[in-house]
Amino acid sequence: MASFTSLSFLLSFFLAVSILPFTSARKLTESEPGLKFQYHRGPLLTGNISVNLIWYGKFKRYQTAILNDFIISLSSPESITPQPSVDTWWKATEKYYKTPSPKLALSPGTIILDDNYSFGKSLTTDQIVKLASKGQQRNAINVVLTSSDVAVEGFCSSRCGTHGSSVGARINGKRYKFAYIWVGNSETQCPGQCAWPFHQPIYGPQSPALVAPNNDVGIDGMVINVASLLAGTVTNPFGNGYFQGPKEAPLEAASACTGVYGKGAYPGYAGNLLVDPTTGASYNANGVDGRKYLLPALVDPKTSACSTIV
Repeated sequence: MASFTSLSFLLSFFLAVSILPFTSARKLTESEPGLKFQYHRGPLLTGNISVNLIWYGKFKRYQTAILNDFIISLSSPESITPQPSVDTWWKATEKYYKTPSPKLALSPGTIILDDNYSFGKSLTTDQIVKLASKGQQRNAINVVLTSSDVAVEGFCSSRCGTHGSSVGARINGKRYKFAYIWVGNSETQCPGQCAWPFHQPIYGPQSPALVAPNNDVGIDGMVINVASLLAGTVTNPFGNGYFQGPKEAPLEAASACTGVYGKGAYPGYAGNLLVDPTTGASYNANGVDGRKYLLPALVDPKTSACSTIV
């Protein structure tokens, strides 16, 4: 597979489309028709990639800690994290690489706080990309996280988040592409769409809302969408990797398994999950410092079936 920094030959093509999202995290209660999941022969992300978080708007410290710990948990050694773990969930993406030991390593990067709403409280896709460009622009995935009082183009009406790529500033005479993700806090705008199953859906099959593992519907919903888009970013970074359906609206490693979190899942039912005996919260993955998370199923590229860790 091509490395993240050796893709200069793709530069001229992607300059024209770099500010457009390649995919969106689907509303979590939607069902999708069965389509063929396949590899479209494009590059996947490889190399040492830092995940940089750009917090836009007002977030409480405990809220940022929940998601920061999730990023740390992606590369936490299995020996110090109870199973099933976030790291075990993430290792499922290794099946997408043709070599037995893919050289992809995610690590926590920098954290940028923009709590003064530098672009206001109503953002366009172009402004999301500008925010993403504030992060590291080489060997990076820059994740823009908008607070619950920020409106974003298409948020709730057609998407819960998105991912894409852009070309950064010159570094030592060269321009490098960086991947970006945007996810919004839906707690006050559309929790039934983008924070399901922690909130009653506004349409589709009705089932009791689950208790969020970190007791924050908005942030726990953001974790689901960040996880989904991270999986899509590394396996379909430039729109020609792994996906099913049309390229303009692809279903990727996690979004092809929308609404599936445990075995036995069906529309409106997240599946058989673990339950914390103290809080009653539902989860399927353990993280660092005793954190618990609910993470989406991922497509097994060998079987085209949704695979869960519980």
